[in-house]
Amino acid sequence: MDEYVVSAVFQTHSAAEQAVRKMGEAGLPIKQASIVGQNLQSTEQVHGFITTGDVARGSAGVGAWVGGIFGLLVGAAFLWIPGVGPLVVAGPFVASLIAGLEGAALGAAGGALVGGLVGYGLKRDKALKYETAIKAGSYLVLMHGSETECSQAKEILSAQGGQDIALEAKGK
Repeated sequence: MDEYVVSAVFQTHSAAEQAVRKMGEAGLPIKQASIVGQNLQSTEQVHGFITTGDVARGSAGVGAWVGGIFGLLVGAAFLWIPGVGPLVVAGPFVASLIAGLEGAALGAAGGALVGGLVGYGLKRDKALKYETAIKAGSYLVLMHGSETECSQAKEILSAQGGQDIALEAKGK
């Protein structure tokens, strides 16, 4: 049986998390889903006074998201990727990304994130687009599985507002 990968970009981590939850509600295997995002710890205040309570409330929201989504997805890592910066990865994509980092450390061409995405089954041009989206603050949702599972996931990702959605056969 061929393995496929479906991917989509979301503008917010809450939208990415909601899409993964919808896939789970539809009976898709969440253990095969991953979310990749950056800057989850940053909080911006435009003007005014800030108190420790303000910071705690903002951090609690980030902590709730990280805890909630990590509870759904198998495996999680916080990594510092050269050229990308801090990256939080939840799901089975962690192993592929770590392999990409090892390859980059050994002098492989291209960035570690792009290498990890290509190793996961995405085409290089799509991986480059996704790296750019992640650097810009978007979140990438990935899921691997059978053609039927990934086709169903693609429909859900689209219905949830995913952008730049792709469905590809791994290794082809």
